[in-house]
Amino acid sequence: MLVVYFLISALLVGLDQWSKYLTVQNISLGETKEFIPGFLSLTHLRNTGAAWSLLEGKMIFFYVITVIVSVVIIYLLIKNYKKSVWYSVGLSFVLAGAIGNFIDRVRLGYVVDMFQTDFMNFPIFNVADSTLVVGVICIFIYLILDEKAAKEGKNGTN
Repeated sequence: MLVVYFLISALLVGLDQWSKYLTVQNISLGETKEFIPGFLSLTHLRNTGAAWSLLEGKMIFFYVITVIVSVVIIYLLIKNYKKSVWYSVGLSFVLAGAIGNFIDRVRLGYVVDMFQTDFMNFPIFNVADSTLVVGVICIFIYLILDEKAAKEGKNGTN
């Protein structure tokens, strides 16, 4: 079953890199194309920082942190993959997001972002960013369910 979680990560990294490739090939830097009217546009941007362009240009920092985080996530996944599907899927998604953006930073020196919400002012993001968020949400769900099970006197496995 462990291989399934690494396969999930690999497929998500592939989706992330494919979406970035399509963006670079079809949308000029800084250009916006309507995707889902009134909801989502595609805007080709380069981000040399993290979320909201924090720590812009600190690539060595991002390289080191991403390697450390990826190693820790792989360790946790191997050690705990039988613990909970929520936890393991969450770790798989976080790993995919970290690796997807890491590939861009190493290969290009920046991260390709493209999704722009039209219904609210929100930073432009990519598939890897989305997988990070979904992964963290899955881990939070696991923690809530585990705490609830502990209060009920169960072992917390789902």
